[in-house]
Amino acid sequence: MRKAIALFCFFSLVLCLGAFRADAAGKEIKIGVIYPLTGPAASTGQVLLEGVKLAADIINNKYNLNMPLAKTEGLPNLGGAKIVIVSGDHQAKPDVGMAEAERLITQENVVALIGAYHSAVTATASQAAERYGIPFVNGDSTSPTLTERGFQWFFRTTPSDQLFAENFFQFLNDVKKKKRVETDPVAIFNENTLFGSDTTKFVEKFAKQYGYKVAGLVSYPAKSTQLTSEIQRLKGFNGRVVLQTSYVADAILSVKTFKELNFAPDAVLGNDAGHIDPEFVKSLGKDANYILSREVWALDLGAKKPMLKTVAEMFEKRTGKPMDGSSSRAFTAMIVLADAINRAGSTDPAKIRKALLETNLKADQLIMPWDGVKFDQKTHQNVLGKGIIVQVQGEKYHTVWPFDLATKDVVWPFPKWDKR
Repeated sequence: MRKAIALFCFFSLVLCLGAFRADAAGKEIKIGVIYPLTGPAASTGQVLLEGVKLAADIINNKYNLNMPLAKTEGLPNLGGAKIVIVSGDHQAKPDVGMAEAERLITQENVVALIGAYHSAVTATASQAAERYGIPFVNGDSTSPTLTERGFQWFFRTTPSDQLFAENFFQFLNDVKKKKRVETDPVAIFNENTLFGSDTTKFVEKFAKQYGYKVAGLVSYPAKSTQLTSEIQRLKGFNGRVVLQTSYVADAILSVKTFKELNFAPDAVLGNDAGHIDPEFVKSLGKDANYILSREVWALDLGAKKPMLKTVAEMFEKRTGKPMDGSSSRAFTAMIVLADAINRAGSTDPAKIRKALLETNLKADQLIMPWDGVKFDQKTHQNVLGKGIIVQVQGEKYHTVWPFDLATKDVVWPFPKWDKR
C-alpha cells in the first residue's frame, strides 16, 4: 500500500511539474545547465557555461546571423519568451551530477537539461532526466554507450568516440601516405573513467580493423597528481604514436612529465577534452606545441565559414578567452534545444521531445564543421557530425586534417625536447 501511495505521489509530482512548465510559456523558459564549475575541471566547465550563455543571448536578442532564432527576440512561437539559464555544479562527481539534475527539475522547474561534459556524470544526470521525463541535450560527452541505453529523453549532438577513434587511424593512414613515414605501432594512454575506458575499447577495435599493432596500454586514475611511473611504462612500449584520453589537469601533467622524462614519440594524439581546453596551451606555453588532438571545431575554419569566426569573436569579447571545441559544442547544444522548443510551440516535455526527433538543421546554420544536426530515431545520436584533427603550432590550434580543410601542414615527427 505504501509503495502504491509513493508511486502515486511521484507521478502526481511529474504531472504537476509538466503543467507548471506548460503554463510558463510566453514569459521565461528555464533551461538547466550542469557542468563542473568547481574542482579539477572548473576551467572547462566555465567556458562550457559561457558557450551556453552566448547562445541564449543570441536567441533572446536580435543578431544578423544565419542560425535558428538569431534574427528574432526570444522564441517567436512562444510569444517572444526568453531563455533563462539555471546552472548546476557537478564537481566532476557522478552522484553530484544526478543530485543537481534532480534539483534543477524538481526545485527550479527547468523544462530541459544541457550537460554534463564528463561522460560518467552525463550517464547519471541523464538517468534523473529519464526518470522525470525531461529532455536532456548533450553536446560534449562522447562515450558511445550513452546513446546505447535505449533512453527516450536523451539526445546527443556531438559525434561519439566511436567515430573519433576511427578518425585516429584514418588520419594515421593519410599521414603515412603523405609523409612516407611509419605510424605503427601505437600505444594507448588513458584516464580510467567511462570516457577513457570507452575510448580504449574503440581504439583497440579500429587498430585491429586498420591493421595497427597496439604496443601497450597504460590506464591511470583520473585525478592523478603524478604520472611518472605510468609514463615510464608508456615509454617502454616504444610505440611510434601515443593515443591519449585525458581531462585538462592530467593532460597538462602528462606533457610536463613527458618533458621531464625526455619522452618524445613521433606523435602524441589526444582525444579532445583536456588537450583542447584553453588552459592546456595557457599552462604549457611552447611545450604544448606539436601536440595533436582530435576536434570538432577550430577557429581557423572561420576562413571558410565566416559565421564561425563572428561567433568566436563574440565569445572572446564576452569572456576574454578564445572559443574552443568544448564551448562551441555547448553553444550548439543550446541552439538545437531552443530551436526544438520553439518549433514545439510549448514547454511541454513530450512536445519538446517530439520536436527534437524532428530536428533537421543544415550545415550553414551551424558554427560546427558538420553536415548538420539530425537525430537517429532510435538512439537519438546526431548522425551528421564529423571530426577533424588539430595541432598546436606557435601556441595556437591549427586544423591539419582532413587535408582538404587543413590550414597548416602537420609537423611530423614530434620534435625531440632538446631540439626545440
